[in-house]
Amino acid sequence: MRVLGIDPGSRVTGFAVVETHGGALYPVGFGVIRPAAGEMAARLAEIFAGVARVVAELRPEALAIESVFLARNAQSALKLGQARGAAICAAAQAGLPVFEYAPRAVKLAVVGSGRADKTQVQHMMRQILRIEEPLAADAADALAVAVCHSHTEQTRGYSSRRLAAAQDAAR
Repeated sequence: MRVLGIDPGSRVTGFAVVETHGGALYPVGFGVIRPAAGEMAARLAEIFAGVARVVAELRPEALAIESVFLARNAQSALKLGQARGAAICAAAQAGLPVFEYAPRAVKLAVVGSGRADKTQVQHMMRQILRIEEPLAADAADALAVAVCHSHTEQTRGYSSRRLAAAQDAAR
């Protein structure tokens, strides 16, 4: 399974595609989309086009994206929501199912603490995915979202198989 993780932002949007083989995770590609400064509509169009390009090139099967958190600044929260919308629309247009995860849930899944900072997430993504090169914070966050979804799907599959086995044994 290939998962596209997105860490949305109106100035920098992190993206990452992670592939699962059995229980192992492999990074397929990751980076950031940096829209040019200017009008918000133009930045959103660049985010949409960037995510669409990633989907076309790396062919993920699902999108995992951070949900909106309550920001102190309402204007920032609105811009973040718009960036999320642009990314979600690009993935939805390609037919990908969309899964949302709270930032704390992502950090808990990959670091073990919902209050982990960006450097801890970067470190864990380099360790888990065996990445030797420097890793931008936004790309690391996108990798974390993709890894979180991959772990969640593996757990769901395991639970479904156990339930089916228990039902078969009861018959």
